[in-house]
Amino acid sequence: MNYDFSKIKNGGRDVKKKFQDEISSLRTGRATPALIENIMVDSYGAKMPLKHAASINIEDARTLRITPWDISIIKNIESSLANSSLGSQPIVDKQSIRLVLPELSEERRKALIKILSEKLEEAKIALRQERDGIWKDIQEKERKGEISEDDKFRFKDDLQKIIDEAMKELEETAKRKEKEIKQ
Repeated sequence: MNYDFSKIKNGGRDVKKKFQDEISSLRTGRATPALIENIMVDSYGAKMPLKHAASINIEDARTLRITPWDISIIKNIESSLANSSLGSQPIVDKQSIRLVLPELSEERRKALIKILSEKLEEAKIALRQERDGIWKDIQEKERKGEISEDDKFRFKDDLQKIIDEAMKELEETAKRKEKEIKQ
């Protein structure tokens, strides 16, 4: 008798993807398009992520160049960037915007590491909720007589191994990001 763990594996993948997306916007010492690509910009009366309104390129280690596909929204992009939490003022030239990112202070690094820890804990909680749902399903199957008690405990062990592996991957991702922030 085998149990289909594809739901927990897919759920774990989703949690990891969401975690990686969330921490990619945490600013390290280097410029990366991920820092600003999801900043919302007014465009033709609707809000859209910056990545849908402009190309974002790395100019050097601390500078991004944003080139809108429609030059008429350049002021909206400038405003959105200025109001973001990046702590940098955009510089508009004729066809594009330069965004020079300031050096990270020690205080800001500590704040980013704290945010990273919070995001990691949220991801772990989401994984535990996925695990609890599967465990309830396994217990229900045993109650209905669809699986034996031995199978139930074997499935519980298999489930925990999947969760442990996913947690380990989340921790490793967080450690890599923390190392980036500290550089």
